[in-house]
Amino acid sequence: MPGSPPLIAAFLHSPALREALARHSAGVALHIRERAPHPDAAVAEIADLHPALLVVEIGPDSLDWLKLVRSDPATRRLPVLAVGEGDTAARVARSVHAPHFTASGLIAALPGVLLDHARAYRDADMLAAQCQVAPPPLVIQGLHEFNAGQYFECHETLEHAWMAETGPVRDLYRAVLQVAVAYYQITRGNFAGARKMFLRLIQWFAPLPDRCQGIDVAQLRADAAAVRAHLEALGPSRIHEFDRTLLKPVRFTLEETS
Repeated sequence: MPGSPPLIAAFLHSPALREALARHSAGVALHIRERAPHPDAAVAEIADLHPALLVVEIGPDSLDWLKLVRSDPATRRLPVLAVGEGDTAARVARSVHAPHFTASGLIAALPGVLLDHARAYRDADMLAAQCQVAPPPLVIQGLHEFNAGQYFECHETLEHAWMAETGPVRDLYRAVLQVAVAYYQITRGNFAGARKMFLRLIQWFAPLPDRCQGIDVAQLRADAAAVRAHLEALGPSRIHEFDRTLLKPVRFTLEETS
């Protein structure tokens, strides 16, 4: 939510860095090294958290983690600060396009550096304004296709709408189309493809209000979360047992827009 303190995810070794980061981020720093030590698990953990910022202390056991997080579509857009001493750390930081700090430099620069590099909801006012108007015809068409179970067609339609829109409301269109893709993959029995889409769409849902352009975003979030939970409970070997009644339509009321 705009105005909230930034949520920081960190992969740190130094106790001093941990204490400094927690102190300057309202005590909400989350230490991914303990929560998800394996790189594959870290991607899912970070995608679900959708933090404002990742802070990574460069070390032998952080390189694979950092490379995977920076390359996966679900997490690669999140800003990263790389912390470490010497030329090697600086070289690693450059390779993943992350600002580089020494430990003492980062501590000295806090808290201002967090505000400078955290993902800011810079377009909050514009998004709020765009959410008050009716969606364009392509989006309405895509919503009807979604609700008819035409998930592939919905994806194609909303992709055109997303590409045509330059304002922050385009995240709304991308979120809906990626839910459609996840549902489509479920109907095809593609567990890995569906789960991948659920992780990727979190970043587009994150800045959206609960209602936008007449679309009940909160309900769609909840529906998608229920679908994902059921999918993951079944696992890939039992996806044929998926309860398709969980694939709910998008709720939208165009009359409520102005």
